[in-house]
Amino acid sequence: MNWRLAVIPVTLIPIFIIAIQFDIKIEDVLAIGFFPFVGAILAMMIKLGIQGVKFAYIAKKYLGNFDSLWKLIGVRVGSEFIKFTTPMFVGAEFVIVYYLHKKGVKLSKSTWIAIMDIVTEVFAAGLLSIMAGIIALLNGAYVVAAIILGTSITVTSLWLVMFFLSSVHMFQVPKALANLVKKLGKEKGVKYINKTNTWMEEVCIMSKENLKTSESKKIFTVSFLFSLVSWLFFGISFMIISMGTGYVINAFDSIMAVMGANAIGNLPITVGGSGLAEFGIVAYLNNLNPFDFSIPEGAVAWDTVIGWRIATYYVPILITWLLLVKLALNKISKPQAT
Repeated sequence: MNWRLAVIPVTLIPIFIIAIQFDIKIEDVLAIGFFPFVGAILAMMIKLGIQGVKFAYIAKKYLGNFDSLWKLIGVRVGSEFIKFTTPMFVGAEFVIVYYLHKKGVKLSKSTWIAIMDIVTEVFAAGLLSIMAGIIALLNGAYVVAAIILGTSITVTSLWLVMFFLSSVHMFQVPKALANLVKKLGKEKGVKYINKTNTWMEEVCIMSKENLKTSESKKIFTVSFLFSLVSWLFFGISFMIISMGTGYVINAFDSIMAVMGANAIGNLPITVGGSGLAEFGIVAYLNNLNPFDFSIPEGAVAWDTVIGWRIATYYVPILITWLLLVKLALNKISKPQAT
């Protein structure tokens, strides 16, 4: 886990490049003001908190009262550290599976709960990002729109198709990959493939048993609404921090810009979307050619974007790391098998 701490300085490189290229000084960022900066942090933490409540809701619906509400929320918020330090914002689901399994929950059930959590999150973010892409397209920002729509449609469709298809199709490790692992790993390879296939089969069986029930449909719908609200809070964080710079943007445009930037940041190019999200939000708001980032007078300035990124990425990294270490990675006692 320590290597993830080591990659955090790497994520600062794009920030330094932007600051040098566009002559952004520390005092420019500080000029945003204390209250707008804190307000943006609070909006982001509310977003993460709602995600935590959603996970606790899903877990308690499927597992009953097996763990405290606050601990489940804290674990889910802490798991976001993995997403913040991973290309394409993936990895939180592994922390969820690890935590639940260590608490005595069967691996297949832990995986099912994690999948329900991540699919509803991806679905909500995907819909908002697709809206942002369509608006960019209508405004003539064709390159930006193509990147947003290409990324969001691909990621959202992949997750949803795999999720719903798992209830009618039994997934197994692809034969080519299985044969390669068996050949290289020999007896251990065969053992790992068999275990993986058994685990995937159990998850698919759970999917088949649960997805058709009215209770699971209700859980999916409620979880989706939780996710939608959480992303809306993330979206207004840019509007809040813009208040300190004199750049006026309404809530809807702020949400669309942030979700467009989030889709661009999901490209698996940099750690945590560093650099991509910053350039994405500027390109979206100014309808710029993505290869020309000279900002016209009266438009959003780079100091606003840097301040927003610090408030919604670097500060949460510290908070989520503390929760991850304190709760998810701490010694866990098994109350009972579930």
